[in-house]
Amino acid sequence: MWALFIPMGVVRRTGSRSVASLIPMLQKFSFCNQGSRKGSTAARTRGPLHLRRAYSTSHTVDPIELKKFQTWSAKWWDEEGVYKALHAMNDIRVPFVRDVLMSKSYDHDVGCPLFGIKILDVGCGGGLLTEPLGRLGAAVMGIDPLEDNIRTAILHKSADPALDKLIQYKPCTLEEVAEQTVESFDAVVASEVVEHVNNPEAFIQSCFHVLKPGGSLFITTINKTKISYVLGIVLAEKVMSIVPEGTHDWDKFIPPEELERLLESNGFVVDTLKGMLYNPFMGSWRWFDDTSLNYAVHALKTVRQEQTSDRDFEKEQDVPKAAEASI
Repeated sequence: MWALFIPMGVVRRTGSRSVASLIPMLQKFSFCNQGSRKGSTAARTRGPLHLRRAYSTSHTVDPIELKKFQTWSAKWWDEEGVYKALHAMNDIRVPFVRDVLMSKSYDHDVGCPLFGIKILDVGCGGGLLTEPLGRLGAAVMGIDPLEDNIRTAILHKSADPALDKLIQYKPCTLEEVAEQTVESFDAVVASEVVEHVNNPEAFIQSCFHVLKPGGSLFITTINKTKISYVLGIVLAEKVMSIVPEGTHDWDKFIPPEELERLLESNGFVVDTLKGMLYNPFMGSWRWFDDTSLNYAVHALKTVRQEQTSDRDFEKEQDVPKAAEASI
């Protein structure tokens, strides 16, 4: 859930060298290939799994993860606290979601560019991303399996009556929403969530289930590289205590090529894949060409091909008959 970053000690030793210049050096130690979209051709030829098996409601929520975040449920809106990096991430992830959704429609209200768009914010926590999307005019449902997180989100939302009609919060899992809702949302946002679930594929299947055909899925998460282990686990948690120890489980980090394979084998087409970089000293994020650390994905749910109607079938049958009559 937290960002990965270049520690201050490394920056000091490099003198005037930029943070970005360190990435190629560290990449030599990567455990896996980086996020090239060209490497997923095999996944595209396998065919979507949703056409080969029924929708599964297997739960993806990890009880251990819930126990960790229960401790911080009242700290979501402390901009200098444990969620500081997530507050800063809004500067790039909110425009990312906004601009993609606006590009799919040319009828925008200047003050409410996402008016009429229905969004599901999965793992919404205290509503850090839910509220900005609501202020853009979207109808947002924020869900989180922790009731304390939802209580925090509802309490904060109550300070702005304008959000009451736009935002709805529910203490539930994605699977529970999927059991009651089919193809209802224009977009699903899962920001800093995938690295905390038990079964990423089941999670993606649930996202597919609730999205309308052609709907958008937005994911931000952390790559599984040695860089992410050293910076995100060892230094951030164990050495520098930037975030509480045990926040992340490196084994749950997912490489972009693996995430893309899961998406494309479950009915999605990956539209955008790009890296993200956090500067802890400036408290800011920026888009980055490299996906070794954090990255963002936008994928589109494929539109089902309409089955050939009986009338079309009859027309096809009439063609040889007409040809035979003309002989």
